Amino acid sequence: MGNRCADVIVIGGGIIGNAAAYYLAKRGCSVIVLEKSDHLGDGGSSRNGGGVRQSGRDKRELPLAMYGIKNLWPTLSEELETDVEYCQDGNLRLGKTEEHMKILSGLAENAQSCGLDVRMISGEEVREICPYLSDEVIGASWCPTDGHANPMLTTLAFYKKARELGARFITGEEVTAVRKIRGKARQVITKENVYEGENIILAAGLESREIVGTVGVDIPMQPALLECLVTEAEPEMFGQMLGTAEADFYGHQTKHGSFVFGGSSNFEGFNKDNGTPVNSSITASCICRGIMKYFPSLSDAKIVRTWAGWMDLCADKVPVISKVEEVPGLILACGFSGHGFGIAPAVGEQLSEMVVDGSTALDLTALRYDRFQAKI
Repeated sequence: MGNRCADVIVIGGGIIGNAAAYYLAKRGCSVIVLEKSDHLGDGGSSRNGGGVRQSGRDKRELPLAMYGIKNLWPTLSEELETDVEYCQDGNLRLGKTEEHMKILSGLAENAQSCGLDVRMISGEEVREICPYLSDEVIGASWCPTDGHANPMLTTLAFYKKARELGARFITGEEVTAVRKIRGKARQVITKENVYEGENIILAAGLESREIVGTVGVDIPMQPALLECLVTEAEPEMFGQMLGTAEADFYGHQTKHGSFVFGGSSNFEGFNKDNGTPVNSSITASCICRGIMKYFPSLSDAKIVRTWAGWMDLCADKVPVISKVEEVPGLILACGFSGHGFGIAPAVGEQLSEMVVDGSTALDLTALRYDRFQAKI
């Protein structure tokens, strides 16, 4: 099985798996990436709002976001030789009620305690930055170093550079189990083949829970439906990434003029024939009505595409990025809860350090897999 052996087997061909493959290959490791779908980035990596933000994050994952935005994102297009459409024009998290402002103030104080440049601003200051916002917005948190990028382009850029460095990508290869040999995670079992590696990185989103369960470990994740929509191209209006206090709406204007907006309608539909998550005229219109309260000038913009996808919502809404002590050789990178894109380059780099150096430059203790276990 020589052609199915590598230093590292990565399960999952989304942006986390592809970034890990790139940084591992860059450090001289042989890598095989296994993807269930026939297409790389077919899950959340190509179905998200593209936010590259530090503001509004849990303090436990904030170091990853801050490190990536300072050290990786500014030069990522040059490094990967692909324009990932990274734009660093700041992030406005909008509030329309006093309760919203309390939520935003709490998030801002948490971030400030970690050294992030973020502050609360008034409605008037909000409209100085983005004059298209409605008078219903009474304030916001403002982080000038946040931004956005193109999720699909970034995912595929990591893939292409990893391949150039020798990483192998195998699509249509559904993983069913991880197998231990002499107490160590060693083999990855698919429906058709067996792969073997010194290290196994599990970055398969929601499906990671079932796979890691085959070696007796559980990560509490559940599906949550997120929806996105894209408008036709509009004249250039603003470059900021936008969000809200309750995270019910987010989005930005892309490089070519269309708007990418995400949100939740609270109508979680699915195709009863095959379980594929879908949105509809009901759900999309719900999201549009919410957006128009913030942006009345977009009320006539035409929607050209919509999509929906399952998010791997972790129990505490923070990812698991960790070695597994009782299963040596297994590394988890899952449960990103809908905000993994912006930290993906930093996560990929730290995963490569786990494999090659045995430790990481950033302290990821708070993201360990066993934080959900009962403390005795």
